[in-house]
Amino acid sequence: MAITQQHRIGSGFGPRSTAGEVVDGVDLAGKTVLVTGGYSGLGKEATVALARAGAHVVVPARRVEAARKALCDIESVEVDELDLADLGSVRTFSERFLDTGRTVDIIIANAGVMAYPRRQVGPGWEAHFAINHLGHFALVNRLRPALAPNGARVVMVASSAHFLSDIRWSDLHFSRGYDIWQAYGQSKTANALFATHLDAIGAASGVRAYAVHPGSILTPLQRNIAHAEQVAQGWIGSDGRQADGFKTPAEGAATAVWAATAASLAEFGGVYCQDCDVAELATDDDMLVGGVKAWAVEPASAERLWALSSELTGLDDFTDHAH
Repeated sequence: MAITQQHRIGSGFGPRSTAGEVVDGVDLAGKTVLVTGGYSGLGKEATVALARAGAHVVVPARRVEAARKALCDIESVEVDELDLADLGSVRTFSERFLDTGRTVDIIIANAGVMAYPRRQVGPGWEAHFAINHLGHFALVNRLRPALAPNGARVVMVASSAHFLSDIRWSDLHFSRGYDIWQAYGQSKTANALFATHLDAIGAASGVRAYAVHPGSILTPLQRNIAHAEQVAQGWIGSDGRQADGFKTPAEGAATAVWAATAASLAEFGGVYCQDCDVAELATDDDMLVGGVKAWAVEPASAERLWALSSELTGLDDFTDHAH
């Protein structure tokens, strides 16, 4: 992929489009969609929209009972157990799914953590990187045999927080100088690079991948951030109301749902999207304007991260099939 693909394509949708609007008229009957974390915040909005468009939605969840309760009134949704911080859990979930013999048409990698105090998981991996990136890397690789042979899409929910950090190749897991925002930012850069390389090696077999910035939305993702800090960041006013320019959860879920279903994206892959369109390359550091930093869609970095992720997880079910 050439980075020059990062240009708007005139989708007909915009920042205020909702998840329901972008699938209006899209028929997903007979399709199986997997949405990680699809039971709260943006994930639930995506699940609702995709189910209403006719898809059968599988929601892997760490908190299974909470997920079942949140989704109990939505038809054609099933919940299963998955903890992205535990590669053993990723394996057992994937094996259960593969044993059903079903194909999966769309994966939306939506689950994630933000602003965690310093925490390590697995063999000393920094938690944001491990959960937001490596867990999804392992999941998509393990589900490769189920990806629909007539074309599947993988959508990584990234963030404009990728502006805050490129991949820290020399200190991936923050052995020194831990910063919650850099850690989160690095994981979101990783999400975008994962989509870049997955598309590069998957396109020949019909697998297309996209990364999306949902926009600024207040959801349970901010649960670790004190009220005073949210005021200081300008996310909410002292009266508790969210700032102008913030999206509703239905608007925030729209870009992921659009990337998962839009016919106009079929000829593009590996691109970073925002506001229900392909994003432009960022020309400055204004995260509110957004766009994508070149480091998050750079093919050589994407290939390097893939190799590193494969080494860490012991998985690479795509490269062997790429040619």
